[in-house]
Amino acid sequence: MEAIPNKEINIELPDDVAQGCYSNLAIITHSSSEFIFDFIRMMPGVPKAKVQNRIIMTPEHAKRFFNALQDNIRKYEEHFGKINLSGTSSMPNIPLNFGDGTPQA
Repeated sequence: MEAIPNKEINIELPDDVAQGCYSNLAIITHSSSEFIFDFIRMMPGVPKAKVQNRIIMTPEHAKRFFNALQDNIRKYEEHFGKINLSGTSSMPNIPLNFGDGTPQA
């Protein structure tokens, strides 16, 4: 079998996407064929929050994302120091069946 040569990928970043979307809560669910990442912005004193963005990935891409995130956290901590997780959580109890129910493929 011949190796496929590396091809350059041209990635466009539209202005509205480049602005980003702040999230301080992520809920991850999965089915047999996909992982669903819901990114939420919780505001202090506001009991209701909306999903700001939803990303859906195949299990293979989710694992690649996990490995890339793990590598980036390691590099961040080498440069800036250990990221400490607070021992107390101010996040409310979020039901796992929020939205329209359980995820489906």
